[in-house]
Formats: sequence, structure tokens, C-alpha cells
Amino acid sequence: MPLSTPAEAPSRASSATTTTTSDSARSTFSYSLPDFVCFAHLHWDFVWQRPQHLLSRFAQHGRVFYVEEPFIHHDQTAPEFAHFEVKERQNGVKVLVAHLPAGLSETESDELQAKLLTKYFAENSINQYVFWYYTPMALSKSRHLTPALTVYDCMDELAAFKFAPPKLRELEQELFKKADLVYTGGQSLYEAKSLQHQDAHSFPSSIDKDHFGQARTALPEPKDQAGIAHPRVGFFGVVDERLDIELLGQLAEAHPEWQFVIIGPVVKIDAATLPRFKNIHYLGGKEYKELPAYLCGWDVATLLFADNESTKFISPTKTPEYLAAGKPVVSTPIRDVVRPYGDLSLVQIAATADEFGQAIAKALVQKDDADWRARTDEYLATISWDLTWQRMTELMQDRLKLKSQAQPN
Repeated sequence: MPLSTPAEAPSRASSATTTTTSDSARSTFSYSLPDFVCFAHLHWDFVWQRPQHLLSRFAQHGRVFYVEEPFIHHDQTAPEFAHFEVKERQNGVKVLVAHLPAGLSETESDELQAKLLTKYFAENSINQYVFWYYTPMALSKSRHLTPALTVYDCMDELAAFKFAPPKLRELEQELFKKADLVYTGGQSLYEAKSLQHQDAHSFPSSIDKDHFGQARTALPEPKDQAGIAHPRVGFFGVVDERLDIELLGQLAEAHPEWQFVIIGPVVKIDAATLPRFKNIHYLGGKEYKELPAYLCGWDVATLLFADNESTKFISPTKTPEYLAAGKPVVSTPIRDVVRPYGDLSLVQIAATADEFGQAIAKALVQKDDADWRARTDEYLATISWDLTWQRMTELMQDRLKLKSQAQPN
């Protein structure tokens, strides 16, 4: 039986004076934006990252609809089976998942999802809305609708990822033409995308300092980590083609005295290809709320990223998260880690296994360096997801005002 949600209050522009508190500042500003409709390639319940940080904040002030990729039912073939499942998440975010029958062509799938969206918008009085895209692929099911504002939050160079759809680059060009604003997940992406859109803005990965700052206190040890000896060298994140598994294996083999703790789901790569040494511990995916407890028990945190097309433009959110937890960090030379963290000597940068091993050895004593800790905290005081969200909101409100003024009376 199709899952649905009853019609809600009419679409509105939420208007209120809001006090936003960050670790670095308090600022009062007026919030006035219509409903939010986000199209994402990431499942809301997969890994808590940029979309969840931002959209859960927007949801504190108005309705937010998060449209995921469809779920295909291979035991169904009738088109009339198609329906939306609606799940409520943090701060009232509505997660929309289209359930579709098997056997549809790409065009038929897009057309069916477009009809579901149109029907859902009508049933829930979604009349004035912002479209917020994480994937250009969603244009195929949404281009028939007319948002008041279109934002492309380009958090990654998706076309460089493993199994990227061939149409992605073409659709991204279409999205650039439609977008009123383009936000990028880091400076490197900004440098690339600002050449393709005149109103691009860099919003690098930010930090929830209070959450990860818990790791600086004495937290109970998670059971699956409690029996692992020290020193512990940790990594958390999605384990995919971006992880340098060769480097991980070389480090584990060269340093049996260190224990490597890897946290995160394995996707897009065969788990059988991961290096298997007694001192590598794959603990699987963990919930966002659990991460501080694991970090608390690490001695060094790492960014074990490979040098390939999929990592050329990444800006790892975990960089400031590790630092907020008070952990020394060693990273491969990812551009958006080198700038600014490496340049400010907050994170050690190492390109080879030998260099990485030497850097870890230095990091094992760095946590006791009062000067490093003070400089780290001084930098972290300048960033937060609250400040990122507020600046994004201000840009959108300004653009909506300009569009409104440009419309004929």
C-alpha cells in the first residue's frame, strides 16, 4: 500500500528574526525564504554530512523536502504501483523516496518521478519554493517545475566519481544555466566552477565544534574499540575509491606497533581488496552521534586519501572534525587540506608511506603541544556550520529580493 503524508499547511515564506549561535559569534538576522526542495544523490540516513548539517538548519525555519534517488521494486511491474514514501527526520525534514516498478527505461522512470513530484506538490500546497540541487541528474525529473530560486550546492566533482552517469557533465551545464547561485564544497571546486557560473561562492567544509569537542572529555569506550591496543591511528568516512588502500596496507605492514582503526561503510569497491593485517581494524559504519566516543580513544587521526580524479576537488569535512576533537591529523596532499590546514601547520602533510609514517610518529606527541592546540582552536573559532548556513541564507535572500524587484508590476 502506498505510503503518504497528509496535506500540510499552505506554502509560506517563513519570516522571523532569528538569533544564530555559533562557537565564534552571535548574529541576529531576518529569515525569509519559501519552502525548500532538495534533490540529492545521498540517502539522508547514510552518513551525516554537509546536506544534513545544512538542511536540518533550514528545517528549523520552514518546510524542507529532501528528494532521494528512487527505490526499484523488482517484484512489481505495473506503473500504477509508483508512489512516494515520506519519512520525517531531524527538525521535521520530510524525506521523499519514490518507489518504482522494475522494467522502466530511464526516460519512463524520469517521467514517472516527475508526475509523482507534481502530484505531491499539489497535495501539499508547495507553491513557492527553492530548488536546492546536489546532483544535476535530478533535472530529468524536476525541470518541468518552476522554483522561485535555484541553488546548486556542488559539494563534490561527481563526474569524477566511480560509476558516474555519462550524462552527468551535460546535465551539469544545464543546471549552471538554471542556477541563480552556485555554492561549492571547497576552494578547489570554487576555482573550477566559478569559471562556469558568474555567481559562485566557496563554502568549504565546516564544523559542529560542540559535537566533536566531546571527544576532548572522558567518554565511555565503545565495546568494539575497547580491546584495541594503543597507539591507535584512526580514519572515519566512506570507504570507497577515494581511500588509499595501498598506503594503508604499507603503513600497517611497516608499523605493526600501531593499530589502524577504520570506521565507515564500504561502498563501490570490493571489500575483499582491502588490506588485511592484524593491526587493521574495520569497525564498519557508525552513527554521527557515536563518532566522538571513537575519536576520544584515538591517538592520531588520518586522511588516507588516494591521489586520483575522485579526490582532486574534495574538501574533507573530517579535517576540522578531527581537530575539534583535539586529535593531531596527518593527511595526504589533498589541495583543500594543504590550503589552509597544511599551510597553517595545523595538519601534517605526507605524500609517501615513509613520509606518512614519520608524520604519524611526530603526531603521537603533538597532542601535548600547547602552541599547536592554541593555534588550532584559534582557527576553528572562525568556522561553523551555523555561520556557513547563515551566509548561504543571506545570499539567497538577497537574490530573491533582486528577482522580485526585477519583475514587472
